[in-house]
Amino acid sequence: MNKTELITAVAEKSGITKKDAEKTVSAVIDTIVESVASGEKVQIVGFGTFEQRLRKERTGVDPRTHESITIPESKVPAFKPGKSFKEVVDKK
Repeated sequence: MNKTELITAVAEKSGITKKDAEKTVSAVIDTIVESVASGEKVQIVGFGTFEQRLRKERTGVDPRTHESITIPESKVPAFKPGKSFKEVVDKK
């Protein structure tokens, strides 16, 4: 499912127009991205948690020259699914 399909599904399930659904979905995504980028954790009970994690400096290999290089530390976004989300996905 891509963003357009998500917007269509939200519009159908909530009974609103696609235009309003697009504004809502975009607002939610933008808010999560801005919060995580500023170091905040976004926790949606039953769905999961979005957070920023620090990836430590490490040594890698340049595939072209096969020389060792140092990859600097970086901040990366992370998502941890909630318990009920995991249970729905893992239904047997």
